[in-house]
Amino acid sequence: MAAAADGGTDSKAQNGKANGRLKGHHSGPEFEFFGPYLGPLAIMLGLPLVCYGLVYACNSSGCMHLAPKFSIPGFPPAHRLFTWQALGVYVAWFVAQALLHLLLPGQRRQGVALPDGSRLTYKLNGLRNMVVSMAAVLYFGFYRRSLDLGWVYDNYLPLITASIIFSAALSAYVYAASFARGAVLAKGGNTGRPLYDFFIGRELNPRLGGFDIKEFCEVYPGLIGWVVIDLAMAHKQLTSGGGLSAGMVLVCAFQALYVLDALWFEPAILTTMDITSDGFGFMLAFGDLAWVPFTYSLQARVLVDHSQPLSVAAIAGIVALKALGYLVFRGSNSQKDQFRRDPAHPRVASLRTLPTERGTRLIISGWWGIARHINYTGDWLMGLAWCLPTGLQSPIPYFYAIYFLALLMHRDRRDDHACRAKYGRDWDKFCGIVKYRLFPLLY
Repeated sequence: MAAAADGGTDSKAQNGKANGRLKGHHSGPEFEFFGPYLGPLAIMLGLPLVCYGLVYACNSSGCMHLAPKFSIPGFPPAHRLFTWQALGVYVAWFVAQALLHLLLPGQRRQGVALPDGSRLTYKLNGLRNMVVSMAAVLYFGFYRRSLDLGWVYDNYLPLITASIIFSAALSAYVYAASFARGAVLAKGGNTGRPLYDFFIGRELNPRLGGFDIKEFCEVYPGLIGWVVIDLAMAHKQLTSGGGLSAGMVLVCAFQALYVLDALWFEPAILTTMDITSDGFGFMLAFGDLAWVPFTYSLQARVLVDHSQPLSVAAIAGIVALKALGYLVFRGSNSQKDQFRRDPAHPRVASLRTLPTERGTRLIISGWWGIARHINYTGDWLMGLAWCLPTGLQSPIPYFYAIYFLALLMHRDRRDDHACRAKYGRDWDKFCGIVKYRLFPLLY
């Protein structure tokens, strides 16, 4: 959302949300994603197929080409979609991350006020989980070579299936648990339409004691797992090709920095829509646990078999684009968060603002005077920088940049709808001052 003193979201779009919003009658529930039936069903069936489709379209046998003649390789030879071993490894990874989260020390932070006025306390130690996990992977996988990280590449398809099965099972559990007495339900997830509520998430903050399932899934197994998969792809390239390509190094470094940034600023997630407003259902569970690790690692997987030479100028340009994206993304989010915490702080005190009838203020200068979702712009530029090291051999490695642009444009519209309802005429004034949504002079 816009950088309001009482609102705003950190982009970090980490799930498979797509499609648009359909509003029901004003006396009934609102349905997003073309709900309550067709859209959710299409997404629940379609997005897992996309995960498989990316492997079908680009693997060791080749990558899809559009010209001069269309070609697509199909699944690699002797592939298997499911193995019990892959399911066991996936479950073990999830359990290991949960145990690290419970056992390692962490800071305690309160979330935003719930509908009943209470606040939940969250344990935040994602960075420690990351450090321990990376230390184990690097030591046993790269130094001792006792952990065969290349197994992840060889079993990529059954691991995708395992993530889908686990996501669906977890979604079924939290849906059933939402009917327990005292459960706080999400505003948009208690429509009485079982399919839609299962998809969008019925309970706002499902917990096992003090263990918050939604916040954990948003941050720990999927994001950290994404970096582990990247390292596994690097290990496969190293052992099969005798070295690491510049493209692989760039992709792994860029994406690890992205995840480290998210974990360093983990408290910021407590004010995002995923935590404050959305229930935890299949949409978030699948997005966090399957979509993120197995579509965001696409570039590293492609580079195992289809590495492209990069000139010094190309490397410098890609690094510069990544740095620009990070500057915009982190600069805008930090400015917004500082303004929310202390509008009188010297770093933000000089910002021009628009007073609203709600008694809050909307920032109309600095980063947020450039575009209404300038943080989304930086996020997308970083994503484009991940794709460029794969070269121009196929459109498939650019799936992330294409998909993420569509996602951010959808989230922009979704945020605009929420802000218009929240601020009324003041939002129209704000849009008249800050004219661009994502890309200055373009959109």
